[in-house]
Amino acid sequence: MLEGEVRERVEAMIGFAPNEWREVHGGYTPARRYVVRNGSRSAFIKLATTPLTASMLTREIANYQNLSGPFMPRVLGWHEDEVAPMLAIEDLSTAYWPPPWTAETAALVIDQIHRMHGASANIERWGFLDGGREPGWASVARDATPFLSLGLVTQEWLQIALPALVDAETRCELGGEAVTHLDLRSDNICIHNGTVKFIDWAEGGIGSAEVDLGFMLPSLAYEGGPLPDAVMPGAPEVAALVSGYFASRAGLPIIPDAPLVRRVQREQLSTALPWVQRALELPAF
Repeated sequence: MLEGEVRERVEAMIGFAPNEWREVHGGYTPARRYVVRNGSRSAFIKLATTPLTASMLTREIANYQNLSGPFMPRVLGWHEDEVAPMLAIEDLSTAYWPPPWTAETAALVIDQIHRMHGASANIERWGFLDGGREPGWASVARDATPFLSLGLVTQEWLQIALPALVDAETRCELGGEAVTHLDLRSDNICIHNGTVKFIDWAEGGIGSAEVDLGFMLPSLAYEGGPLPDAVMPGAPEVAALVSGYFASRAGLPIIPDAPLVRRVQREQLSTALPWVQRALELPAF
């Protein structure tokens, strides 16, 4: 992927010719990622490699074009292309990337999320909750086999709990006027020179601040941070929506373009399920 054309595109984006290319292995898609350097200058490069990653990176570029704030990395450039778009942002490899979480770092990140939600931007009402998809617990009610295959609950528990779960997620309000990221996890969060930055903006859009924060809380708890209901008490509808999202997906077949996603969904479900069980006062598993 480092043929001459790619190198030329990178140099045009960032304004210098790298003499060091280091491939970065991370993320949950086969997009290629590099940290490039020349002396004191450096940049992080993301290059799409499949139709899925091209679509995601195109959306991310659009968000960077229309949204800015201290919660975002500095953008160095982009190259729009239907097949292989490319994005360059500041190199954050020396930043602090949790976990581990402390009470102080969790509070710092949550405060920055609230500030992000209060920002103004001309971006679309986009996000993985759009598109008329069937709600998660309703999908489980239609076919519980993938969820039950995870072994987290019994079929008897599910039969008792499903009516309350479906009702609560149906009542969760998805609309709103907040700038939302909708993919907040530790791998997309760092602290650089005392400022929290959120990366990977493919799912960003205008929507519900509560839902956006709610989707981050299971992963925070899984990694040793505070429990979801300690951060967002009294939010059974959000707990139902979030847990249903992961319950309806974690047991499905692996996604070829994103083979690690199911594992991450199972991890988040392991803390989202106890959250909704407490929030709705459901029977023990």
